[in-house]
Amino acid sequence: MAKIRLTKNELKKQKDSLKMFKRYLPTLMLKKQQLQGEIRHTDLRLKELYAMRKNLDESFKVWIAVFGETGVFTNDILKITSLITETGNVAGVSIPIFKGAEFEISRYDLFRTPLWLDKAVDSMKQSLLLELEAEIVEEQRKRLDKELRTTTQRVNLFEKIKIPEAKNNIKKIQVYLGDQQTASVVRGKMAKSGTEKAVN
Repeated sequence: MAKIRLTKNELKKQKDSLKMFKRYLPTLMLKKQQLQGEIRHTDLRLKELYAMRKNLDESFKVWIAVFGETGVFTNDILKITSLITETGNVAGVSIPIFKGAEFEISRYDLFRTPLWLDKAVDSMKQSLLLELEAEIVEEQRKRLDKELRTTTQRVNLFEKIKIPEAKNNIKKIQVYLGDQQTASVVRGKMAKSGTEKAVN
């Protein structure tokens, strides 16, 4: 802890600091609560996305045997051409927001390919969209976690260090200045008493 000067100026500085810490602490605590709420929201969304993906994967099991048999469904039949996101703001944190994706479907002969190919491509597209959204939500969670750690450190710094330190400094300066004032009064009375004796 830095050594403080025991002066009226330092007392004013410490009181101003205490006032500032007390003014900012509720804002930081509110931000912490918002971040915690948003993290819970991202966790719920991730669970939803994983459940939806699992259900889709279960329905894919029916198709897997057919894919292998015909050689019609190849890896290059469906490609992601672009990921569409926006930038959002949660409690001062810039986060990506998933808006969708664009796909390129390779051309195939409608007369020579089985009827199920269109449905398989649609199912694959849905699966990829769920996977892409989950990646974006995980990125949101990562950024929110990082900001929550920083905000929690600041709350702890203000609550456990800065505010008690400022209060302690104010008390120390007030005691010292009070003692100085008392000593000054005593010296004044002693000087007055000595002057009166000298006159008599």
